[in-house]
Amino acid sequence: MAKVTAVAERTIDAPAEKVRTLVADYADTRPKILTEQYRDYEVTEGGTGAGTKARWKLQATSKRVRDVAATVTEPEQGTLVETDANSTMVTTWTVRPSGDRSVVRIETSWQGAGGIGGFFEKTFAPGGLKRIYDGVLGKLAELA
Repeated sequence: MAKVTAVAERTIDAPAEKVRTLVADYADTRPKILTEQYRDYEVTEGGTGAGTKARWKLQATSKRVRDVAATVTEPEQGTLVETDANSTMVTTWTVRPSGDRSVVRIETSWQGAGGIGGFFEKTFAPGGLKRIYDGVLGKLAELA
């Protein structure tokens, strides 16, 4: 099994503190920025930043649905880490200042399948997930 990583990044025309607040708001903001690939989103504990627990289904392809049960930690200011209890998937949201703007990066990694299936997963999954994240970041930019 090989590690698979998908990354998306976008500069947003809003101060980092405002964007950090939006990204950390799993109760109100997150449902507004999720794309149609996310279904059945719900916060099960907390709702803001570290300590939040949320569940959703991510429909990455027509046949691939991942049932995510994420627990959020905040190892440092501007970084939120969502660790999935149902898999090896870890998603890190990073917001850093860039003058009076912000750069938001979403990076997801997981242990991929072995064999030929793993080859195709490592080859195609990062691009598909990046497209989904580009949509999420676009909605975040509109909201900010």
